[in-house]
Amino acid sequence: MKKGLIIFAGLVILVKVHAQTVTDFDGNVYNTVTIGTQVWMKENLKVTRYNNGDSIPKVINDTIWENQTAGAYCDFENFAANSVIYGKLYNWFTVNDNRGIAPSGWHIPTDEDWTLLTNALGGESISGGKLKDTGTVYWISPNMGATNESGFSGLPGGNRYDDGRFGGIRDDANFWSSTAFDINYAKIRSLTYSLPSVSNTSFLKKKRVISTLC
Repeated sequence: MKKGLIIFAGLVILVKVHAQTVTDFDGNVYNTVTIGTQVWMKENLKVTRYNNGDSIPKVINDTIWENQTAGAYCDFENFAANSVIYGKLYNWFTVNDNRGIAPSGWHIPTDEDWTLLTNALGGESISGGKLKDTGTVYWISPNMGATNESGFSGLPGGNRYDDGRFGGIRDDANFWSSTAFDINYAKIRSLTYSLPSVSNTSFLKKKRVISTLC
């Protein structure tokens, strides 16, 4: 499950059967890692189609993004090369679409799935460092507490805000859960360069995060 906030960079999805790699509908192949009793993708999702073959709308225009109330994705700063490293940015409507974006046998992680992950690594206060890729090639300094001892290799893919602006690349890794908080917000988990912890909070469903599979 690696890298990213939804809006940020990354959705995580729980796998039902053990496998070293998993392939999405577009044919992208992702490495996986076992953490506790779960198997997570080690890379952020890059798929551009739902599992029935329908295209997920790619939204570049800020105004359209701001008013979007259905699934959509983009590249950070609308630059495709960013998605090669960090994966696509998706809004929560994409995550929650019944057509599905997770490969067969996988699902977007629930809030409970995220809690199981952080508990397996010692709790939210210290598990962030264990989930982050080490060094400052992708993260800005000091990348506090980063050991990546879990093998999750989380990367800071940035965000797209509800008004269309981009931000946070190399600073934060934010991941959607499939769990709604209320009509406007959904639960997420976040990693940051300045702390060794995992933030447990919620984001506007219109915001974009990088999705990773668990």
